Amino acid sequence: MGLFHIGFLKFGIIDLIDVAIVAFLFYRFLILVKGTRSIQILFGVFVLILFSFVAFWFQLEGLKWMISNIATVGIIVLVIVFQPELRKALAQFGHNKLFRLFIRYEKQKILDELIKGSIKLSELKYGALIVLEREIGLKNFIETGKSLNAQLSSEMLLTLFTPYTPLHDGAAIIRGETIVAAACTLPLTQKREYDTLFGMRHKAGIGITEDSDAISLIVSEETGEISIASNGFLIRGVEKEKLREILIKILEGNK
Repeated sequence: MGLFHIGFLKFGIIDLIDVAIVAFLFYRFLILVKGTRSIQILFGVFVLILFSFVAFWFQLEGLKWMISNIATVGIIVLVIVFQPELRKALAQFGHNKLFRLFIRYEKQKILDELIKGSIKLSELKYGALIVLEREIGLKNFIETGKSLNAQLSSEMLLTLFTPYTPLHDGAAIIRGETIVAAACTLPLTQKREYDTLFGMRHKAGIGITEDSDAISLIVSEETGEISIASNGFLIRGVEKEKLREILIKILEGNK
């Protein structure tokens, strides 16, 4: 065993942060594999790490050689073995509020295009029904329309809902930053209070939010009025200046 260097004994604030981060990541990984078959494999990895520590501490050349060769392919093997847990960890990280700060800018751009397109449709009095897919998939309704998979933009929305064009009837369904389909058929609301007040477009916009957690934007072709449907309820006559604020509140889960 060699002598310890004085520098090795120094432990500053950076070292403390380093240890804390490693400990946290290690703890989260243990939570993920708890109760799975992977925990047994993880125990074997710990034993291997212990042997490697002993080998390098006592300079056991034969054991060091064996562990070094195992480590060469060990990382690839671990990635394959722990693939479900790693995928789950990345998914949880993606839903973390801190991580969302980094993707907020992209979402902001998408919202800008959606609002810009809705306001332009309102000014031109082009009837429109735009549905934002959220956690609950809308595959059944997407299949009733025409597949697009087009990048969301205000110009694309304006083109789709221009009167007498092939896809202006029905709903456009948006997933993330993509308009996945247009001219889709949606279920009509079953609420009696909406029976006589609105036409098919508004009833369909409300109906889809009763069957899912989607959000609908409806533009009236008679008045140009913009309405928002969520959770089976309709907000009528949304002012252009308030459109962004209301959408953000609904997307954040506020009533």
